[in-house]
Amino acid sequence: MTGGGPSTMRAWRSGVPGLDGLELTRLAVPRPRADEAIVRVAGAALNFSDLLMIDDRYQVRPPRPFIPGQEIAGTVVAAGETCALTPGEAVMGKVNWGGFAEYAALRADMAIRVPRAIGVHDAAALPVVYTTALVALTECTKIAPDQVVLVLGAAGGVGLAAVAIARHLGARVIAAAGGADKCALARAHGAQDALDYRRDDWSDAVKALTDGRGVDVIVDPVGGAATKEALRALAWEGRLLVVGFSSGEIPSIPANRLLLKRACAIGVYWSHDRDAAMLARVAGRLSSLASEGAIRPHIGARFGLDQLPQALAALAGRRTTGKVLVSVDTKEALP
Repeated sequence: MTGGGPSTMRAWRSGVPGLDGLELTRLAVPRPRADEAIVRVAGAALNFSDLLMIDDRYQVRPPRPFIPGQEIAGTVVAAGETCALTPGEAVMGKVNWGGFAEYAALRADMAIRVPRAIGVHDAAALPVVYTTALVALTECTKIAPDQVVLVLGAAGGVGLAAVAIARHLGARVIAAAGGADKCALARAHGAQDALDYRRDDWSDAVKALTDGRGVDVIVDPVGGAATKEALRALAWEGRLLVVGFSSGEIPSIPANRLLLKRACAIGVYWSHDRDAAMLARVAGRLSSLASEGAIRPHIGARFGLDQLPQALAALAGRRTTGKVLVSVDTKEALP
């Protein structure tokens, strides 16, 4: 790195599919392209898409070997000639891959300055899930204060973000999560009602909470059987927001349920290459909400950089809530 910084860094490299194919090694610190900054990573957050990418099951397939990790926060240490970021700035952002390392290259258009109300380590929990929740609830559809929003997987990263955003927008929020502890967590983050969706016919309980009317919007990052059951509780002209498939199963959505309720299913997906203007709006909203204290990420577990495989295994086993963070300490010795 220019400016007297280190020339090598510790990084996790995926050589072959699967967690067993991860190797903690020492690699060259990346050099910034014209529109990039090099960030000394303070914290990196985990996402289910990391597991899919490592397993070659994600829509983005980097050439191997590659450094996984898509969500980081840290301090700018170098910048390309057209990059508006400057050394010393605290930033957070999504990267296509490369986040599970001591240094990462971050495109300027994918960077968000860390709000003062959020510490730089915890800021890694914001860029992906809160952006996804804001895109879902303010761009893919508009939430009105008198509407009811059902959030599936409500104790997970996207789920808790959606609970907080929907509540901030004035909606009544019903959280569906797996177990009493996770339901309590969703309530603590703003859900007025919460129920365990592992029980049979839980959609009947949702309808009972709405006096039989059903919910206006379903935020669904889970997929599988949960999607089909949730559709039973969708109201007339309701909207199913398809966010992801953390269950591992892509559901076959029964079109007759959409037809008979004049409802629609909307895919929630975003890309900096295609959605620059939209994501600029969303980044502004995210920064404002964080600065106001309207959102507060729940860090369900913290691991060191050398514990990344254990962190990913915990996420895969659904043994975590909220966001899982890896703290990166550049002073640690390479094992």
